[in-house]
Amino acid sequence: MTASPIRRALILLWLGFIMFSATAQTINTEEVLRRVADHVIANTSFQFVNAKTGEKYNSTKGLSNPADIHTDSKYNRWEYVNGVLTVGMIQTAEVLNDKKYSDYSVKNFDFIFSNVGLFEDLYKNKTPRSEYTAYFRMGSLDDVGAMAAGLCDVDALSHQAAYRAYLDKAANYISKGQLRLPDGTLSRPEPRYMTLWADDMYMSIPFLARMGKMTGDAKYFDDCIKQVENFNKYLYDPATGLYFHNYYSDVNMNGVAHWGRCNGWIALATVQLLNNLPANHPKRQELINYLLRQIVGYSRYQDQTGLWHQLLDKPDSYLEASVTAMFTYAIAKAVNEGWINKTYINIARQGWKGLAAKITPDGQMPDVCIGTGIEDDIKFYYTRPAALNDTHGLGAFLMAGSEMLRAERNNYGPLLAK
Repeated sequence: MTASPIRRALILLWLGFIMFSATAQTINTEEVLRRVADHVIANTSFQFVNAKTGEKYNSTKGLSNPADIHTDSKYNRWEYVNGVLTVGMIQTAEVLNDKKYSDYSVKNFDFIFSNVGLFEDLYKNKTPRSEYTAYFRMGSLDDVGAMAAGLCDVDALSHQAAYRAYLDKAANYISKGQLRLPDGTLSRPEPRYMTLWADDMYMSIPFLARMGKMTGDAKYFDDCIKQVENFNKYLYDPATGLYFHNYYSDVNMNGVAHWGRCNGWIALATVQLLNNLPANHPKRQELINYLLRQIVGYSRYQDQTGLWHQLLDKPDSYLEASVTAMFTYAIAKAVNEGWINKTYINIARQGWKGLAAKITPDGQMPDVCIGTGIEDDIKFYYTRPAALNDTHGLGAFLMAGSEMLRAERNNYGPLLAK
């Protein structure tokens, strides 16, 4: 006996449901988030190593030959990427209600501050490649801003006089010592004098915004807002809805690349300014408008995998993980805070799906572009290596995962991986 058309349709529908159920699974955002954070913790030794002998030490106290002594783990270095990692770890602790992750960051800065003394004479004597040079040098935004932003978050958990002394010194350097254009826009002396780098929105604004909130001094917010307005003036490209990596003031011209991560730095900086700005600040809506314009702009270039490209408007460039994490975080945070319409969460959901699928079983993050300078040929950006577990992506990943978990808890629904 043959089945009726209705019965056949019901059978096909049922079979389709069974097949979908077998091939689709809910992405466990908390599990993926913990997997990455736990891998970082497991691979931080909190030790020093003698580069010549290989001997390891838990402390620098009593050690000789400090020129041979270096941190054993990359996560204990005074590098801007570890400032971003600190912010991501503390946000992970908050969303998971698990002090293990914030305690890690507190321990990390205690380890650094407890041991910097051994290396101060090396720095003063201009010993090449000595440990913690950037801590003492304080000669660029990379030396200061991102690590100071992370230290602000740690200081909120573990008040220490040495922390506040460093933060005050760092804020003074950015406010009064960093090279600026005549209109006050933060700039650098390289690759040409008075070059504007998109990266520097993150290397300054998140820290200054935290200082504004910590001290109640409006001058920090005023400077942050001026930077957002001016960076948008110099770097935004209305033809694409994206930002150029740089601006050369000597020729009044932008560089060649809409590089992914520099656009990500801009998004993160704007979000973290909004997160610290007083709720009634008269410039709040203007900043939200800048953020939404950027979100809509970069969303036009999202790959069907959910990821974004190394060069955002060049689909023949590789899919890159750190920019995807940054964009995903910015959207999810803006939705969770009610700054933009909740429908934009669908863009973040696709980004998170692509990111989560990339994480290795042991919690490593592949396809992260390594540190990148500025060059005038587009091939430079095309050919920058993408590394496994490069620290440029880890902090942003933890931020993205934290906000996506908040989004799920806000009843936007679980994400299905197909």
